[in-house]
Amino acid sequence: MKEWWIQVGLITVPLLAVYLHIPPPNLSPALFTWRSSGTFFTFQEQQIFYRESWGAVGSSDVVIILHGFPTSSYDWYKIWEGLTQRFQRVIALDFIGFGFSDKPRFHRYSIFEQASIVEALISHLGLTDQKVNLLSHDYGDTVAQELLYRYEHQRQGHINISSLCLSNGGIFPETHHPRLIQKLLKDGGIFSPILTRLMNFYFFSKGIGEVFGPYTQPSDTEYWDMWTALRINDGNLVVDSILQYINQRRKYRERWVGALTNSSVPLHLIYGPLDPVNPHPEFLDQYKKLIPKSTFTVLDDHISHYPQLEDPTGFLNAYLNFINSF
Repeated sequence: MKEWWIQVGLITVPLLAVYLHIPPPNLSPALFTWRSSGTFFTFQEQQIFYRESWGAVGSSDVVIILHGFPTSSYDWYKIWEGLTQRFQRVIALDFIGFGFSDKPRFHRYSIFEQASIVEALISHLGLTDQKVNLLSHDYGDTVAQELLYRYEHQRQGHINISSLCLSNGGIFPETHHPRLIQKLLKDGGIFSPILTRLMNFYFFSKGIGEVFGPYTQPSDTEYWDMWTALRINDGNLVVDSILQYINQRRKYRERWVGALTNSSVPLHLIYGPLDPVNPHPEFLDQYKKLIPKSTFTVLDDHISHYPQLEDPTGFLNAYLNFINSF
């Protein structure tokens, strides 16, 4: 009789092989509608998803909204309609490596590339000479900082920024506290690809849930939508490459923090104070110290890292009050 561990191995290995190649979940009706209402443009042979809505009649204002890690443009669905009532055009994209956009393997993901993709989208939409408002969250905050740097230094191809509103992004490396899994993935070396392949819904939802407030947890449907958007095009397999943005924040701190401290455009911060990634009061004190020209809104004490999902009404009101203030 064969050793027991051989029998276990004969059963486990094929099951594990099947598990590691499970296709992504089917799109929920809401996520399917989101994708169907968007389209794609090509950036350096990669397909980039974006969604655009024409809104308020009589307004010429445009807002570009930039999502965070590890999610997608769908993060903005709760405030989308409210934005269309104020802006003529509301535009969101999935960065390369995220959501419905292409997620190439063995790709050198960088904040600089993501900023260039935003600039290319603006050109694709014929908005090169149009003033645009930037609204960003988390990872998107850093992309916005690079866009602001290019604008202030009049770099070729830069977009014309009218205002910038940030939200719960790790804009100061010294006050940013990545989650343990993020540290393991970005610095895991040969083990990172193994971890990305072993990623599953349970561990993903547990990790995401830790950065939401106790009273504002995502529903099961929202968890599955986030997971599905990540799994499309094998996005879980590039998470470790994308996470190099944390190291990029440290390397280019002077450039990106300097863009905010020297900004000539109106700045605002919407902040969920229960955020374990950018904790209160450490983060907010640093923000007020280094960027005194900026205004800010602190949401209720129980709002955490995803304020646009946890308190969409408070978030939208804070943003519109800022936009209407200049």
